[in-house]
Amino acid sequence: MAKPFLKWAGGKGKLAPRVCERAPERIARYHEPFLGGGAVFYALQAAGKVTKASLSDGNAELIGTYQAVKVDVETVIVELSKLADDYLALDSSDRHFFYSDVRDKRRPQLAARKAARLLFLNKTCFNGLYRVNRQGRFNVPHGRYDTPGILDPQRLRQAASALASADIRAEDFEDACARARPGDFVYLDPPYQPLSETSHFTSYTRDDFSFADQERLRDAFDGLTRRDVPVLLSNSDHPAVRELYGGYAIEEVTMGRNINSKATERSAISELLIDNFEKVSAATPLAVLAESSV
Repeated sequence: MAKPFLKWAGGKGKLAPRVCERAPERIARYHEPFLGGGAVFYALQAAGKVTKASLSDGNAELIGTYQAVKVDVETVIVELSKLADDYLALDSSDRHFFYSDVRDKRRPQLAARKAARLLFLNKTCFNGLYRVNRQGRFNVPHGRYDTPGILDPQRLRQAASALASADIRAEDFEDACARARPGDFVYLDPPYQPLSETSHFTSYTRDDFSFADQERLRDAFDGLTRRDVPVLLSNSDHPAVRELYGGYAIEEVTMGRNINSKATERSAISELLIDNFEKVSAATPLAVLAESSV
């Protein structure tokens, strides 16, 4: 089974089995507009529920990395190996300067080198975060790990194999949802509505995911329901989220926090799984399935 090759805030490694359990048995095409680390996609594929997929995210650098791994994984491995070897040969203070040089000065043009740069920064930055400033520049500090696992060729090759038949795009979630048809299945995993002032993990593009975006997402969810497309959404257990999706089925699930600056605060918290299954047709005609899979 392929597994995520990137650390990602809000990664769904623990929730993926539950999403897989809840997903329809027959899926003409799977849509995931907030791809992140891709744990749910890999789990659904391993379960035999997904053969055709449309994967997307608003983070163009993230999507460029997926595209490079899909079409040129061996070059990505070679380029990442160079960065890993150079970095690991240094002492701790020199590693800091090397990291800063890669982060602040290196702007490769080749897609595989861009992907290798992001993978290197992801594995060596503080806590595996992805955050950019208003200019769109990655600005997470150095992580200072003794033995970071920078390169895993087998995991990258397995991911490339899993992604081979997927359509991968950098786009807004509204555009991604608009392509879904009856017989498809959509999983939505937006940046969660913050539970406190210190729990923001939304700066993964130069524009934060605001509450207005949460409302746009609810409208897209409603649109999928009107078009008879089953959709499952995860979000924080926040009163505003419950209000947005009043009238839909809401399930509380308890999950641990994958990324937190303090290890002692990586505790279990309640999250929500919201679906429209009762509002869409219980069974989709085979003709619709065939048409959607084209």
